[in-house]
Amino acid sequence: MTLSNSPETEILVTADCWQRESGAEAVIHRAIETAAAMVDAEVADAELAIMLTDDDGIRTLNKNWRGIDRPTNVLSFPALQPAGPQEDDDAPRMLGDIAIAYETTRSEADAEHKPFENHLSHLTVHGFLHLLGYDHTTDDEAEIMEGLERAILAQLGVPDPYQDQAD
Repeated sequence: MTLSNSPETEILVTADCWQRESGAEAVIHRAIETAAAMVDAEVADAELAIMLTDDDGIRTLNKNWRGIDRPTNVLSFPALQPAGPQEDDDAPRMLGDIAIAYETTRSEADAEHKPFENHLSHLTVHGFLHLLGYDHTTDDEAEIMEGLERAILAQLGVPDPYQDQAD
């Protein structure tokens, strides 16, 4: 079931290692639907793509787009938005793309003693918020973004991922 404010979400599995997580796509769809329902943004007539890749794939993306030659857990690539209002006959607005690396996600979840599904939910929500323009480059931005993440994840039944990082 897709909620009325949810964007159309296409999931592309580009690495066989994701086959170990049979419920990953359902976890991602639920995280996007919950986040979309809780943010103050119109995303019902929008689309996004999520690529489930491996560390090699995300390392290449990280190197090519950010100049950082190492794998990471999640990358977001917001789409440029057209100027002017959207017309009724326009194609759906593209929010952008999210890439998530299996090995890094798995190793972080294991190291932090978190269920894989909880960490995947967090990374999905985090990436989705980046597509909507949220960021964490300053303390104020991080406080806003992390607060939204906490609220969305709580709705999903996922414990606060930042709890152990509190000062």
